[in-house]
Amino acid sequence: MKNPEHIMKTILIFILSTSFHLLQAQTESIFGIFSNHSDIGDVKIDGTISYVPESDEYILGGSGENLWFSNDEFHFVWKTMEGDFVIYSKLELIGNNTEPHRKAGIMIRQSLEANAPYVDGVVHGDGLTSMQYREKINGETSEIQADIDSAHILQLERKGDLFIMKAAREGEPLEEFARYEIKLANSVYVGLMVCAHNEYNFQQAKFNNVRVFVPAAEVTENSREGAVSFLETIDIETLNRNLVRKFDVLIEAPNWSAKEPALVYNSQGNLYKINLDGGDPVQINTGSLNRLNNDHGISPDQRWIAVSNGDQDIGSRIYILPYEGGEPELITEKGPSYWHGWSKDSKTVAYVADRGGKSYNIYTCKRSGGKEKMLTDTDCLDDGPDYEPSGKKIYFNSCRTGTMQIWRMNTDGTDQEQVTFDDYQDWFPHPSPDGKWILFISYSKDVTAGSHPPNKQVMLRMMPAEGGEIKVITHLYGGQGTINVPSWSPDSRKVAFVSYSY
Repeated sequence: MKNPEHIMKTILIFILSTSFHLLQAQTESIFGIFSNHSDIGDVKIDGTISYVPESDEYILGGSGENLWFSNDEFHFVWKTMEGDFVIYSKLELIGNNTEPHRKAGIMIRQSLEANAPYVDGVVHGDGLTSMQYREKINGETSEIQADIDSAHILQLERKGDLFIMKAAREGEPLEEFARYEIKLANSVYVGLMVCAHNEYNFQQAKFNNVRVFVPAAEVTENSREGAVSFLETIDIETLNRNLVRKFDVLIEAPNWSAKEPALVYNSQGNLYKINLDGGDPVQINTGSLNRLNNDHGISPDQRWIAVSNGDQDIGSRIYILPYEGGEPELITEKGPSYWHGWSKDSKTVAYVADRGGKSYNIYTCKRSGGKEKMLTDTDCLDDGPDYEPSGKKIYFNSCRTGTMQIWRMNTDGTDQEQVTFDDYQDWFPHPSPDGKWILFISYSKDVTAGSHPPNKQVMLRMMPAEGGEIKVITHLYGGQGTINVPSWSPDSRKVAFVSYSY
């Protein structure tokens, strides 16, 4: 029989351990991605922080006289970071406070002292958007003002001693408006802030889509080694992002299932499925295939999954397997072939392939295999074919006009017409299931037209299928692997994608 004292100690250890883990979970839910919150300076009203995991939303409240001159008063939720990184957030001031200089924003700060050096990006009550900074302890504060009034989105990047500030209104591209060199310590506090600009007032601000990511080192910017992956969804009406799960390995290219509330993605040569509520992923049986790339998708009838596998000495080839998993059937004898789209009746696949010509072009063939049909014949890369839900058109991207743009054509390859006309490199168009929207990913014009590299600051953009204004639905760090394949929710209200950090 065990000693009663030993039993009591065991019970106590269990209680303490359980309490610790409960407290840890509660702490994470209270502060989201941040570690703690603090009132900075001699504030008269205590600040507050509320984090709602379901909506990934922060409500930050605080008083404070100002962030200016040589001392600050405000409320700050933060975590410590070292080296280079980027902080990004959508934000808005809450309430009818008439103080024009109240402000909310994102901040990088050397310490929690009121007179510490710092850099921030803020939006004021009167709409002024600026980067503020203090270069030394007890130093005076300076600012650089943006041409953008009442920005909804702020992004602040640290690259050594260089700080780069960007801003945007909702639905628009980020615009850089400030870059300045300040020598801060390697380890800094980074987070969200709010200041009432009146020590007897209390001001709240709402923050969404808050992300802090570490870009890949420039010397290995095309490498995926060390990637951390964030499987996310975004609501196309609210433009609010939701994190499904964080992975400490590279994952890519989510497909949204209409058969169950789940996403399908590839990682390390295999295919996985994960519930939209998170939880543990489940590997899908792909038989003898274990070199899958990020070109895969579920058929409209939800019976099949098309996959692309890097076959030895041949290159990528397309296979079909049952939705539930099983031994795959080869569809394209020749390689390289990369799947991208299913026809409305689930009987035909569209793909990009190189058949020894000048470049990759777009082909189709039956799900059962057989003779393939060449739809485009250009000396510049054509890629990313995806059927519209009516089955009448195929959308694709092509660099035949000098930059990568979105195009469409009839399903037999006739009537090829350009859809986008801008300075970005636009890739992987995906029509929504209801036929109303075309989603695609956009790189800056600095990226070569014929490449879709990883580790870039990119945009997900959306346009009406009948033509019209293009809207940015989010900015993120990604590119290759983010939305290579169709990722719309069945109700056309949300999109799944992957962002990255290192």
